[in-house]
Amino acid sequence: MFRPRLSLLLLLTACSSWQRVGHSTTPTPEETLTSLFDMPAVYRSMGRLAAGSPLPFVGTMAFAAGPGDSVKAILGLSIENRALSFRKEGTGFLAQYRVEMFLESPDAPPIRFARDQEVRVVEFAETMRNDESVLFQQLFHLKSGSYRVTVSVRDPLSGRQTQADAEFVAPDFSAASFSAPILAYQVTGRRTREQDLAVVLSPRGTVSYGGDTLLALVEGYNYTTPTTVPFEIIDDLDSVITRDTLRFTGTREVEPQVVRIVPDSQPLGELRLRVGSGSETKQTSALVSFSGAWILTNYSDMIDLLRYFGHEDLIKQLKKAPVNERPRLWQEFYKKTDPVPATPENEALEQYFGRMSIANQRFTNEEVPGWRTDRGMVFITLGEPDEVYDGSSTTQGRIIRWTFTSLRLEVVFEDVANVSRFRLTSESLSAYERVLSRVRRGTS
Repeated sequence: MFRPRLSLLLLLTACSSWQRVGHSTTPTPEETLTSLFDMPAVYRSMGRLAAGSPLPFVGTMAFAAGPGDSVKAILGLSIENRALSFRKEGTGFLAQYRVEMFLESPDAPPIRFARDQEVRVVEFAETMRNDESVLFQQLFHLKSGSYRVTVSVRDPLSGRQTQADAEFVAPDFSAASFSAPILAYQVTGRRTREQDLAVVLSPRGTVSYGGDTLLALVEGYNYTTPTTVPFEIIDDLDSVITRDTLRFTGTREVEPQVVRIVPDSQPLGELRLRVGSGSETKQTSALVSFSGAWILTNYSDMIDLLRYFGHEDLIKQLKKAPVNERPRLWQEFYKKTDPVPATPENEALEQYFGRMSIANQRFTNEEVPGWRTDRGMVFITLGEPDEVYDGSSTTQGRIIRWTFTSLRLEVVFEDVANVSRFRLTSESLSAYERVLSRVRRGTS
């Protein structure tokens, strides 16, 4: 399934109203950097299926009551267009991928499954999308119990393949029970257990700050009298930030309740959506981030990460913004710095954070994170040098020289104390700043 640029939010049941209870404490800078540069680890910590390079994907399993004592299970996968190999076909572009899945349980026969899929887009820019641009879903009928789920995704054109596994529990949906919150982009409520679950899952469960609304579906089963069930949203420090109740009338076999989660009114970071109380509690994790493409969940650290991005006036506005103005100003910043408004991505920010990730991995032998080194700064702002000379030790310390031919720039990093801390010489710093100013003005 190919996700359109703008999520369609179809809500056919009444929404609950919400009462804010508290606020959360933001993560540390180290946690922010870890989540930005290692997204699969973050999603695995949230109980998702998640695989990294060379073909990253995020997956989840959603469970609902089926006929009798059976369970309807939906596997949802999120894949980025740019992870697939597109080829020109006709007036557009075509990519293919293959999903293989294996479910094993001590209480049921194993299930194997494979499906080949195609993704077609019209414009080349669509092939480079790095958001949740491809959604895959598959329905299964299971017995209740514990399952180990293994999923592999393969790109037949490039031969790239990745695999992920996770443990899931298919609940026993007895009478007067309810489902865990199911995170989705679209929901059509059903009335009986025989009906298929009509949802478009959000496998990542991530919603952008100041952006889309996330839907959480909770189904109640076979209530015979009006019943209320507590619903809470809890931050990663176990603080209750939202509390309300779901109301089941007891008039239908299946009663769907859909809650809109508006990111602007929630704290950044991981949230747990909890239904019920005591031993009957069921929960699902969601994530509020500055972007669906990168996991940025700390406002102050996000501002700090943009220190080399330019657009100082806009960043100053973000830094000084009161809490209630941050979503609006972030959206304005995103749009104003986007060099190609016709695409859903901000290519400038994508390149910036991509280079930051490389710098953090490449320049690891200094006292500070790679992106905070002088070499990291120059690499993030100007990209790969055309020539690199790594000089041997001298009486003045080690020297590294980078040459940017097209920019007519040569810079020297010097390790005067011979402790592997390379700093721009004063002459190189001045030359770098002049060239960077010229590049940002768009002049050669």
